[in-house]
Amino acid sequence: MADDAEPDHPQAQDAAEWLEADGLGGYASGAVDGVRTRRYHALLIVPRTPPTGRTVLVNGVEAFVETVGGRFALTSQRYAPGVLDPDGASRIARFERDPWPTWTTALPDGTEIAHEVFVEPHSGEVVLRWRRLSGPDGRCTLSVRPLLTGRDHGDLHRENDAFRFDAEVTGGNVTWRPYPGLPAATALTDGAYRHAPLWLRDVLYTVERERGLPDTEDVASPGLFTFDLAAKAATMVLRAGDGRIAEAAGHAEDLAKAEKRRRKRLGSALARAAASYAVERGAGRTIVAGFPWFTDWGRDTFISMRGLLLATGRLDEARAVLLGWAAAVDGGMLPNRFPDTGQAPEFNAVDASLWFVVAVHETLDACAAAGEPLSAGDEGRLRAAAEAVLDGYARGTRFGIGMDRDGLIHAGQEGVQLTWMDAITDGTVWTPRRGKPVEVQALWINALAIAAARWSRRWAEPEARARASFALRFPNPAGGLYDVVDADGAPGTVDAKVRPNQVFAVGGLPFPLLDGEAARGVVDLVEARLWTPLGLRTLAPDDPDYIPRYRGDLRRRDAAYHQGTAWPWLLGPFVDAWLSVRGRGGKAKRKAAARFLQPLTDHLDRNGLGHVSEVVDGDAPHHAGGCPWQAWSLGETIRIHRMLDLTI
Repeated sequence: MADDAEPDHPQAQDAAEWLEADGLGGYASGAVDGVRTRRYHALLIVPRTPPTGRTVLVNGVEAFVETVGGRFALTSQRYAPGVLDPDGASRIARFERDPWPTWTTALPDGTEIAHEVFVEPHSGEVVLRWRRLSGPDGRCTLSVRPLLTGRDHGDLHRENDAFRFDAEVTGGNVTWRPYPGLPAATALTDGAYRHAPLWLRDVLYTVERERGLPDTEDVASPGLFTFDLAAKAATMVLRAGDGRIAEAAGHAEDLAKAEKRRRKRLGSALARAAASYAVERGAGRTIVAGFPWFTDWGRDTFISMRGLLLATGRLDEARAVLLGWAAAVDGGMLPNRFPDTGQAPEFNAVDASLWFVVAVHETLDACAAAGEPLSAGDEGRLRAAAEAVLDGYARGTRFGIGMDRDGLIHAGQEGVQLTWMDAITDGTVWTPRRGKPVEVQALWINALAIAAARWSRRWAEPEARARASFALRFPNPAGGLYDVVDADGAPGTVDAKVRPNQVFAVGGLPFPLLDGEAARGVVDLVEARLWTPLGLRTLAPDDPDYIPRYRGDLRRRDAAYHQGTAWPWLLGPFVDAWLSVRGRGGKAKRKAAARFLQPLTDHLDRNGLGHVSEVVDGDAPHHAGGCPWQAWSLGETIRIHRMLDLTI
């Protein structure tokens, strides 16, 4: 067991953060207190090859206000080794996240300044506005310094002679081209620009330090804008490229009105959050697995779209996502990941392709129920892709993936991670799970059942054979189900570790594999040993390999990722399984809402605001970790609302 004697997580890990996504894969993000703690906190991050190639053009701003009472900072930076300067963050009086991030800063002389930020999807323009709410009459001058780098959003930047500070000023448009080959950054304002280049050195990102990663960088500021807040509100619109727009305030107000209408059309806060993840890929659509660092991953896409798109009624987007991915089937497999640049797609997932078949089935059902069936051509393409997956698995494909004589799927190759428990560090696969993993069999049998019912009875016999083998081989006499049979590829061996994967035999998929007392036994075991208020643990706490907290450098975090760390997305299949054995009446649903959904609802007001984190510690108090804005965590939270007949 890992050392459990360390102090609790640093508070920065639980700090609230906001996200504004641009519908292309880019975003703006930051901490509620205004101090950037991640390399990913920035105002203008654009995808050069949507949704990938994310590039930081504008990291943030430094802002000051001069009144008759003096000169006061509105912002703060943290510098190594830990100096906060200036003191603007201490003046934040309140923060509101709706309709978009808005701060109110209270100055010592009684002046109150409101500052808001929002991103307009598809154009990717970022609107910043400041206005004086109250205070003494007289001078109120706002000075704003944009902070630039021009780097990949996962890298850090250092002072260098190649950075170009030069500014092109045309009317209210000021354009900088920091490096050749990168998009220009343009600020449209109604202020006055003064060129005054300088470097801010050794800006410190505390969350990066906590994660054991490089944590400081140098950012460049080419000049500053000044605005007269005593006369009118100040406006700055940031965008990639050098297109010219005539007037800042009117353009920003048009964007604000359109964006308020769009967010109102989306409906609830959950539905608005769900919209953050659906993005463009070429002429089609896909789903970003999480912000800030994930792109579109196959497994995550097919799991999360059930909540993000189907449960929210966004059926056209669901069709587009599946049709786009259908074209990528190769050797019976769909990619698990499209890399950012250059490399070939990665096919290292045994379950992603099977999740695709499930997503096709549920999308066809949802479209039919809504009176919006797919065209014969589109349905034919999805059927062809789904059956190509089944044919590929039945024949055998990459990484030892194939159907065995017992009808079950074996998978595994030394040094390759194939299931969703996929952490690997420097060649170490932490949870290899080679053999016949339990959730892979549940997915395989569901895919066969779907194909037999929808398309061809040729899949009925392998389904029956696989079901019979599952019923014979997976029940553990000690309770629940084995996690893997024929473990490590050795016939007859089992992995009896208590993991959450067994829940998919009861809930989370269209066709359960267990019922009655067998199903109840799995659910009770999982609830007793794996459930936490914010997710299911990936390993029972009494296991000698259990790691109670997700913290430290990359190697330590990867080691803990699936060895005790709890995952919120697993609550979706768990709640489905829990209801399946306790009944789906009103009383059971009310109990489930109070016990299982309320903690997730409370979590929406912490960490990645309005969203659900990727992981939490297995041990109380279950600090959040990993990605603050995770697609399948939010998608399964939305699906739980649907299961419980609650408004999204």
